[in-house]
Amino acid sequence: MRLHLSEETELTDTPDLGPPPKRIRVEVDLVRSLIASQLPQWAGLRVEPVAKGGWDNWTFHLGTDMVVRLPSASEYAQAVEKEHQWLPVLAPSLPLPIPEPLAKGVPSLDYPHPWSVYRWLDGRTATVDRIADPVGFATELAAFLAALQSVDPTGGPRPGIHNWYRGGTLHTYDANTQHALEELEGQVDVVSVRRAWTQALKAEWDGVDQWFHGDVAEGNLLLDDAGRLAAVIDFGTCGVGDPACDLAVAWTLLSAEGRHAFRDRLEVAEPTWTRGRGWALWKTLATCWHTYDDVDEVAQFERAKHVLETILHA
Repeated sequence: MRLHLSEETELTDTPDLGPPPKRIRVEVDLVRSLIASQLPQWAGLRVEPVAKGGWDNWTFHLGTDMVVRLPSASEYAQAVEKEHQWLPVLAPSLPLPIPEPLAKGVPSLDYPHPWSVYRWLDGRTATVDRIADPVGFATELAAFLAALQSVDPTGGPRPGIHNWYRGGTLHTYDANTQHALEELEGQVDVVSVRRAWTQALKAEWDGVDQWFHGDVAEGNLLLDDAGRLAAVIDFGTCGVGDPACDLAVAWTLLSAEGRHAFRDRLEVAEPTWTRGRGWALWKTLATCWHTYDDVDEVAQFERAKHVLETILHA
């Protein structure tokens, strides 16, 4: 099946990511006003910001069992309709809970984008120190992704600005990667990174569309009190195309043993694994690039450098 990067973009073209999104800020009073005017049945419920609520959306608790998500920029707002259409289609085929859309808000004079209310999913962010059984976690995550990939992709959303071309070609991010490597000269092993990146760019995709999440990372994986994988959230970058982007987590979160179990469970072929490594490289380099000269981000930069070493030598 041929890859369609967008309705206007052919396979031989490199998509243009465009300028950085212009984010707007959302405060509690605005959320209360939107609920009161558009969803008055919930007007009396408490509204409080969610701690570490993400970047693409401003996120707020609504009562005890719901969450409001308001896109922070027009580009991120493109995911709203997609999630409302496709999350109910995906959910029955998946072995773990995913967000359940309950209501969709519309733009107003005070807020320019569509927005959503979801069922709240309990759990803690899946950090390395909280995962009880690294191999078991990796296997459960792989089983979830295998189930997601098995869903019929017909009519699904193809790579585009709505998900920043996840599921498309890594060449989309080549210019950014090369710029990051120039900036990071002397900070990271540029020669080894460039070699691995080039290998990833050359690894071909067979063109068979499959569903992918698009941002399988610790912030979107929830653990229960026992440290087991309990839910997968934030499908704003989901779509159909090349699922290699979902493999980046193998290097950014999983242990060495977990990485092997993850790959075995998904039965990942070498070209796909190489492209997944490329996605991990791009993601980690971006973190290094944006933190290396910030005195307030030293710890994050050092963590990213450690992940980079894992990607290069695992």
